[in-house]
Formats: sequence, C-alpha cells, structure tokens
Amino acid sequence: MPTVRVLLTPVAEPVPAHATAVIVDVLRATSTLSFALANGAARVIPVGTVEAANAARREHPRALLCGERDGRIIPGFDLGNSPAEYSREVVAGRPLIFASTNGSIGMLNAARAKHRVLGAFVNASAVERRVADERHVVIVCSGKLGHFSLEDTAFAGWLCRSLAKRGATVEGASARFAMRTAPEDADGVRHVVEGASHGRYLIALGGEFRLDVARCSEIDSLDQAFEV
Repeated sequence: MPTVRVLLTPVAEPVPAHATAVIVDVLRATSTLSFALANGAARVIPVGTVEAANAARREHPRALLCGERDGRIIPGFDLGNSPAEYSREVVAGRPLIFASTNGSIGMLNAARAKHRVLGAFVNASAVERRVADERHVVIVCSGKLGHFSLEDTAFAGWLCRSLAKRGATVEGASARFAMRTAPEDADGVRHVVEGASHGRYLIALGGEFRLDVARCSEIDSLDQAFEV
C-alpha cells in the first residue's frame, strides 16, 4: 500500500524520483489530455512556453501544437484546451505538444518522478486503480498561476480518501486539508467544479467553455488512466 502526499501547488516542493506523481488540472488540462489519449493520441510532450512549443514542433513535425492562455487557444496553435477538440479523427496517432497555463507546469515540475499519471474526475477510479500498488504517491495540484485551486484540491482529496480506504497511509497537513474538501458524490463534484473560481470564469465565457466545465465535472466517463 502506498504512502500518499499532496502538493497544493506544483512548485510547493520537488517531486522525488522514487515517487509516482499524479498530475491534476481538472479545468482542463488533465481532463482534456485523458480524452485525447483515450482517442489515440500518440504521446504528450509538455512544454512551458509558446517558444518552447514552437521549438518542439521543429523536432516533431507531425505533432499538433496544443494549449491555451487565459483559457483560449494560443494563436497559431492547432488545438486549444477543450476536450471536444481532441476527437479520434483529429488526434489519433499524433504527438501533442502541450502548453497550457497551469497543467503543463505541473507536468514539468514532476519530470523527475518515476511515473507521471494524469488525474481528473473524468477517470478518477482508473487513476485510483493505477496507483493503488505504488509505494510512494505524490498528488500534484496544478492550481492557478502558482496558487491553490479548489477543483484540483478536491480531486486530490477524493483520491486520498479512496486510497486510504484501500489501506494507504495519507501523510501531511496538505493531504488532510484536501480530504476535507473532497466531494461525497457526483452532485458534489459538479458543485465544486462549477463553483470554483476557474469554473465560474469558463462558464462566463459561454458556449463550448460552459460545456467543458460540465464534461470535466463528470466522474468516470473514461475507464483508463494515462501517463505522460
């Protein structure tokens, strides 16, 4: 059974090389990329800046440039950060160079980890199963611009609680705090994600953004966990 810790922001401390990191960006990177990989995307190449994305494209000319700033697609990129964009017809067999505001930073800051698993409510039970037999699990909340985010912390708490029921040891004040924010059921997940500050921001943008919040609020719409 694992020991489980939580980083409420990706820069709280380094993720040790012996740990399995669960990267969480519920709205929307880890939700979107889970759908993308389920639809056959070849791999994810996380980068931190637009410049790094363009440099990576020169090394991987078949890759799609993907990402957002302030929730909106980066000009000149192929895809933004909406699950609806990443259909099988678009992404199957293609590497994804991914530069989002927060999720990419979480992935990059856990680069030393033994494994990096994408975590979100959309595949929560699959993520739980994937890490249940790891010895050391660190849940990395991507947050927002280096600060705490409610939706990521709530997922971290949900995963801590679920792993604790399997016999895992949950360590640290951050993990205990996260567990207190964990929703109890599907309605609770929806209320947390829709009511979080970034959820409200995306809903205010309307259209597909509003639908994204609904998609990212669903529990277990996917039955696979994915690594980057």
